[in-house]
Amino acid sequence: MIGTVLDIFNGFNPYILLWLIVIIVFVALEISTVTLTSIWFAAGGLAALLVAMLSGGLIIQIIAFLVVAFGLLAATRSWADKFLDGKKQRTNADRAIGEETRVTERVSNLDGSGRAIVHGQDWAVRSVDDDIIIEKGELVRVLQIKGVKLIVERVEEE
Repeated sequence: MIGTVLDIFNGFNPYILLWLIVIIVFVALEISTVTLTSIWFAAGGLAALLVAMLSGGLIIQIIAFLVVAFGLLAATRSWADKFLDGKKQRTNADRAIGEETRVTERVSNLDGSGRAIVHGQDWAVRSVDDDIIIEKGELVRVLQIKGVKLIVERVEEE
């Protein structure tokens, strides 16, 4: 009985089993993360499996794995990032970044005060530096948006 089981593996290429395991591991990892980070390596494993089935040597199998995995990763990663990046939703508010405007209410991070109007919208404003107070009427540049607040820096007028 044991001899019959061992006869099944007689002449069996162990690298075929290795690449099957690699494929299963990377597919399982991909299913658990859903970020398209490991599917490329599963495809590389499939390429290496095909080379192993065609009796290619281990070095050729590894080269096939690396070329296919990293080739697909390089060719499709930027597309995948755009496709999967549902967290970032760009809004018209992003247009405010880089704009210059005048402060309509004194800006003090310590007091939690400050307002400005950008593109007709009234915004809460905070200084990029907690120690800087910006007086009403001063010119500022919008550096970023944090939540519903504009983060600004004073602009020196010429």
